[in-house]
Amino acid sequence: MPLRRVEIVVNPKSGGVGANAAADVDRIMRRFACQARIVEAEPAQVQKALEDALAAKPDLLVVLAGDGTARAAASMAGPDGPLIAPLPGGTMNLLPKALYDTADWREALERALREGAVRPVSGGVVDDRPFYVAAVLGSPALWAPAREAVRLGKPKLAWLYARRAARHAFSGRVRFRLDDHELHRSTAVAFLSPVVSKAMDAPVGLEAAVLNPADAAEAFRLAARALFSDWRADPSVETRTVQQARAWARTRIPAILDGEPVQLENEVEVRFVPVAFRALAPAPGPDPDKGSA
Repeated sequence: MPLRRVEIVVNPKSGGVGANAAADVDRIMRRFACQARIVEAEPAQVQKALEDALAAKPDLLVVLAGDGTARAAASMAGPDGPLIAPLPGGTMNLLPKALYDTADWREALERALREGAVRPVSGGVVDDRPFYVAAVLGSPALWAPAREAVRLGKPKLAWLYARRAARHAFSGRVRFRLDDHELHRSTAVAFLSPVVSKAMDAPVGLEAAVLNPADAAEAFRLAARALFSDWRADPSVETRTVQQARAWARTRIPAILDGEPVQLENEVEVRFVPVAFRALAPAPGPDPDKGSA
């Protein structure tokens, strides 16, 4: 697909971006035959920058910022808006890694521009909050950011996340109903979109997993495995494909949506969205693990 007009929003204060990112983006874009406008936006200005970029009606919107901004850009564009290229500029970068298979934003941008094709991306919503990779509801969600910070070699950040997880630990269980089936009760329930699910070959629903860890250590392991590897072989996890679900708890439910920790209401609805937005990304290659478990 020819790209004539490209809008690029850069948040240099985001954890994985840096002060010189806009200049680096400009050097990369000069190698491609398109008209690119680069806007640097401080955190308080990012929302307005996204709105202005979309109002310009570009062929492509490139976002180099945090996890929440990538999610916001995809949600604002929707299935009828411009193509989105969410580059890895945050802490967990779940959506960029799923699309570009790298945590290096320069490599991701090069791959999008050289190898990219129009790629419809499925996802889900928890009430009015979208997600495109994974949503984990319940206490294991609190530990996933700490696990990713450890993996990235950021011990201070991992300690901060771990302290927050311990401080806001959710001691109760989540009650939920998957589609119209029987009521369940569990420590947590999680949902994977087709963009990363290893259990489906087509975007037909969300892969739902019931997590039943025995203690905090196992909760940490499950949260990490849920977001960064295949959880179907874990004996503490039951999975199925669903179109919708409802969840209840006595207090507000801690969750993580595409790497961003949030606090949900104590009763929420989860729905599958077959085409949530369109990305400019390489076509996904065959996954040898699919169908093998």
